[in-house]
Amino acid sequence: MKDWTGILQLEAEDRNGKTVANKVYFQGALKVMRPIYHDDSGQACYYILNPGGGYLDGDRYQMKISLKEQARLTLTTLSATKIYKTPNQPAYQETEITLKKGSYLEYITDPLIGYQDARYKQKTVIRMEKGATFLYSDMITSGWSPEGTPFSFNLLQLFTEIYLDDELVAYDHIKLNPVIHHMAAIGFMEEYSHLGSMIVVGEQVNHDLLDQLYHAMDEDPQQYRLGLSLLPVAGMMIRILANSTQTIEKIHNTYHEIITRQFFNTTPSFLRKY
Repeated sequence: MKDWTGILQLEAEDRNGKTVANKVYFQGALKVMRPIYHDDSGQACYYILNPGGGYLDGDRYQMKISLKEQARLTLTTLSATKIYKTPNQPAYQETEITLKKGSYLEYITDPLIGYQDARYKQKTVIRMEKGATFLYSDMITSGWSPEGTPFSFNLLQLFTEIYLDDELVAYDHIKLNPVIHHMAAIGFMEEYSHLGSMIVVGEQVNHDLLDQLYHAMDEDPQQYRLGLSLLPVAGMMIRILANSTQTIEKIHNTYHEIITRQFFNTTPSFLRKY
């Protein structure tokens, strides 16, 4: 694709126990803030922002993130990704992530909100070397519409591919198309309004960790539906259906803390922006 609305390229490396960027480039309607170091672990945190405030008809965004060996990075958005009416062409975003051996990336995004008549496609490709660790979380929901109709967007479609040593080990495809499908039906949103996902790939993932996460969220189960499963490689997929952003955020934050303690014996940084 040509004529990108926004481009972001970020490459980071470990320098004496501290992760620093050796390449930062952004253009158009994508920017990245200066890194924040929340503690003395050396892990850097970057906030991505869209000065335009939302994705519009025909917008195209490209991100390339690369971590060298032993680099540790938190990448997060500054606010929700809002997809507005796209009468002619869907908005599109592609992200390519490369993780070298021993690196760790946690890519934690705020909700993706599809407003009335919005169409959006997203492709995320992660290429990992054995020994790298990856944690990703996202959330999808519909935005306000004049008639108060839920799921008034036309299409939200997300592709995620994960390669480990150049072998495809995970493929995830979410397609919400209210124009064709009844979103409240079984197999879709099942009477819920929010869909949360978390993907973790790393050698530390095992059955014991999966059981620990499962038992950590046994309170008030009527507010959500939760599914956890192991991947063919050392990794897991978590899916959550709920009726509020706060419910999914609470689960994501709880799991993020458990996983971080298990992997690195540290506590994750507080990333809330509002």
